[in-house]
Amino acid sequence: MDLTTWLNTRGGIAHVHEALRAGFTRYDIKKAVDGNALRRIRRYWLATPHAQPDLAAAAKIGGRVACLSVAKRLDLWHFDDGRLHVAVSPNAAHVASGSQVVHWSRGPIEVSPYRLMEPLENAMVHLADCQPFENALVVWESAIRKQLVAPAYLERLPLRTESARRVRLGASLLSDSGIESIPVARLRLLGLAVRQQVVIDGHPVDGLIGERLVYQIDGYEFHSDAATRRRDIAADGRLTLMGYSVLRFDYKQILFDWDYVERTILGAIAQGLHLAA
Repeated sequence: MDLTTWLNTRGGIAHVHEALRAGFTRYDIKKAVDGNALRRIRRYWLATPHAQPDLAAAAKIGGRVACLSVAKRLDLWHFDDGRLHVAVSPNAAHVASGSQVVHWSRGPIEVSPYRLMEPLENAMVHLADCQPFENALVVWESAIRKQLVAPAYLERLPLRTESARRVRLGASLLSDSGIESIPVARLRLLGLAVRQQVVIDGHPVDGLIGERLVYQIDGYEFHSDAATRRRDIAADGRLTLMGYSVLRFDYKQILFDWDYVERTILGAIAQGLHLAA
């Protein structure tokens, strides 16, 4: 395998030290650079024309892909802000970051100087410090659902910031997706006690407020066909006949019309629909 091919198996970019450890010589490196097969970034990074842009940008400022950008790479549920997030050493000199978001904080995991992406655990801490609580929560819960990290493992990690500890406390396995995590966080902020995945009529509901107010959330990918819609209507009917009030919202309402969702739930509570008869 030649040097360029080797680099392309690593995202198109690697540290000179890693190339030397892989058996390539300084002559191999010089020949590839002189022939324009490779370019140097900050002297010690080698990149091919196919280098992944986020890794190359991180190398250019002496940092690592972090925070939301790690969530995007791992295909975790997240709210993309369209910007590259990069972590640098807390004692790094001034960084000319342009439009990038630079994180100066350290995560709980030490990182090799030859890596261009933060470990997930560090990225989760960056998220907690950088994003609103609920935005960070959906990523943490997505990582847990995908079994990339375990709650018991997270409990043992030393988290330096209060924001990270707060997200860790709120994260659970009860939400099937980020669209279910958001209402819980927002309703609890209002002082409402929400129970998730309570089994009623042999099936779990997305949320139960008090004893009788159920809310269900239709995520687009799971509720877009007629057969599924008929099943949901039948389930709502059975719950109604059992004395429950059922409110159903779709993902667009959760994400883009929260005022309506909140107003509807609070209106139901004002009528006492959460109380047992």
